[in-house]
Amino acid sequence: MGNRHAHLNTTRPHKDGDFAEVDTQRSPYRYTVDDCARLLPEAAKTHHLVDSPELRHPFARDRARVLHSAAFRRLADKTQVVGPQAGDTPRTRLTHSLEVAQIARAIGTGLGADPDLCELAGLTHDIGHPPYGHNGEVALNELGADCGGFEGNAQTLRILGRLEPKILDEEGNSYGLNLTRAALDAACKYPWTRTNPDGSVNRKYGCYDEDLALLQFARAGHVEGSRIPPLEGQVMDFADDIAYSVHDVEDGIIAGRISLAVLWDFVELASLANRGAEVYGGSPEELLAAADRLRQLSSVIAAAEFSPTLKGLAGLKRLTSELVGRYIGATIAASNQHNEPIADRLHGQVVRPAEVQAEVTLLKTLAVLYVMDEPSHLSNQDRQRDRIARVFDFYQLTAPESLDPMFAAWFVQAENDAAKTRVIIDQIASLTETALQTVAKRAHSIASFYG
Repeated sequence: MGNRHAHLNTTRPHKDGDFAEVDTQRSPYRYTVDDCARLLPEAAKTHHLVDSPELRHPFARDRARVLHSAAFRRLADKTQVVGPQAGDTPRTRLTHSLEVAQIARAIGTGLGADPDLCELAGLTHDIGHPPYGHNGEVALNELGADCGGFEGNAQTLRILGRLEPKILDEEGNSYGLNLTRAALDAACKYPWTRTNPDGSVNRKYGCYDEDLALLQFARAGHVEGSRIPPLEGQVMDFADDIAYSVHDVEDGIIAGRISLAVLWDFVELASLANRGAEVYGGSPEELLAAADRLRQLSSVIAAAEFSPTLKGLAGLKRLTSELVGRYIGATIAASNQHNEPIADRLHGQVVRPAEVQAEVTLLKTLAVLYVMDEPSHLSNQDRQRDRIARVFDFYQLTAPESLDPMFAAWFVQAENDAAKTRVIIDQIASLTETALQTVAKRAHSIASFYG
């Protein structure tokens, strides 16, 4: 987007106005003044009543900033497994993020990490997702090829540090939510850029090349070249796996697309284990052993005969609670046994017990095979990508007038075609699915008018 982010400076001094009021030692893990630094120093708040200073820790303020952000609210109208309009109680990216945040907070608390940081990492982990989730990522990555493509994780960092309107400097440059270093670091699942120093390109990455200054600020203190997320980022990553595996299977069971009776169908189960090992790693034998352990649980036995009665629904909820608790407890125990009693956020490690990992992988495979790969789901994905492409073409022809005011201003400031394309990609990624459909209808009407 041209020079509109050239103001970023990773070497400037920091001074967080609220930091002097609080204690960094909130947990057995050591957090430093550098962890609480913000890219743009903020003055102490002046709106408080007399004798009522700001007592929140910087990490608590960060969490609040995410919760109150428009980007977070928009996740309510973005696809998780099925679209937000499917059924009367669907999971969306918003509800999924809340569930990941709760699991992350529980694991982080058990490990002695800062609970607000871990929860924030969970809240932000999908905030960069465009309409239609991973399917939307594929479409935008193709459409944005000339500006470096699209990646939901990189978009997360971009939203937190640039796009979300919250903190501006004196020249009017946006610093996004201006989160602390530790918070930005925790939110980076893939802490590296799209392009490597040797010119090769990563398929998965957490930072666009043009946003390198943000990543450098977040990663200050890590060993140079390290690709290991901080403890809180590792917590978020596994919390996401737990939530995805357990809750998507729950949704699939309620929708009638998944039956846990497959755990007793040994022919189908063998195919399932082979597919899971192929996609997610591990061995088929480990996944078959995981199925054997799950068959011993009374809640799994009951869920295998699920019916949407009061008893059936309550039993299914008991299953999800037991599985989440099972995986949280085992992860905390294994990680605490491995880690030093006192460590900092840069050196702690989340240990995924092999048995837990195998069970999570098996459940994820169930969701992929019986929901994601269902023919009707795949057909709908084709229509979604076509809709995004139509909106992209519309914006290219009509920008900046058709863009939201914030994006229109950035479009005008863009120095070249690639920068203008990035603004359009940012605009589309920010839309809810309802808003995207509205723009697509408008684009179709204009196209029809002009033949």
